[in-house]
Amino acid sequence: MPLIRNWLPLLLVVVSTALCCTAQAQQTYPTRPITLLVPFPAGGQADALARATAPALQKELGQPVIVENTAGVGGALGAQRVLNAPPDGYTLMFGTPIELIQTPMAVAGARYQPDAFRMVAPVLSTYLMMVVRSELPVNNVAEFVALARSRAANELNYGSVGRGSAYHLVAERFAQDTGVKMVHVPYRGAQQMITDLAGGQIDMGFLAMGGPVPGLLQTGKFKAIGYTGTTRHPAFPNVATLNESKLVKDFNFDLWGAVMAHRNVPEAVVAKVHAAVNTALRQPQFRKNLEATGVIPAEPTSLARAATFYASETVRYQRVGKSIDLQPE
Repeated sequence: MPLIRNWLPLLLVVVSTALCCTAQAQQTYPTRPITLLVPFPAGGQADALARATAPALQKELGQPVIVENTAGVGGALGAQRVLNAPPDGYTLMFGTPIELIQTPMAVAGARYQPDAFRMVAPVLSTYLMMVVRSELPVNNVAEFVALARSRAANELNYGSVGRGSAYHLVAERFAQDTGVKMVHVPYRGAQQMITDLAGGQIDMGFLAMGGPVPGLLQTGKFKAIGYTGTTRHPAFPNVATLNESKLVKDFNFDLWGAVMAHRNVPEAVVAKVHAAVNTALRQPQFRKNLEATGVIPAEPTSLARAATFYASETVRYQRVGKSIDLQPE
């Protein structure tokens, strides 16, 4: 009993201090600029969407939100930079399934797993468009498959933003389902891939409908021949979904963008950023800004639902990786 009496005052001080610090963090955060890190090069889709999101967050949080790019290793360099920063909420990430879930499955150099992060709030989602260089003599998925099957000695190639990325997994799944052979050409980021596709250096790729992609399709820099959505894209109603081709089944793949944080960021800070994102998503102008890039704005959600969604997406992509026998290299 004396021992308990001696420790009880100290325990009360510790608990009181912890509660005080949590409340203070919620009240004072943020007191300085926040970095919103993009793990891909400037000019790509993720970068464009992060830069559309940053001003809305800045308005709600009352501090500058600075977008910074750290590209390389399928997004792993940027992700690791977030994990190496103090978990105080001043280094956040505009994250996608690519670097969070897929790269750790495929790249041995990625020294983290998806649960090193937590989803603060989803911001948007988008499906993938199957696009080909403008000179390729095909106008739909069936013609592409026929051409690929006729070129056994000179295989078509496709680009991705890195081994294990959604662009890689979806293309491999397409090749597996249709029985065609293609050569994988990995890039460090979407902008480099888009540039080479527009220049005719690669034949095909799956690209998220966001950032510069819709405009480049409309100006004929490359051609759209299939869509991974459940229905046709409203801006491209003449492009059939992949499932309409009858060459594949249940071929529905989307990507999302979300504000992510180190899992050890204080709950009070996470709650404040979460509330800021949800407030921004309720603003009609912010939603219009996102829609103008070709993506679908997310609906405000709770932290619990965001966590459940992130966990389910991790399982979904890991199953796709397993289906094509993806191994870390």
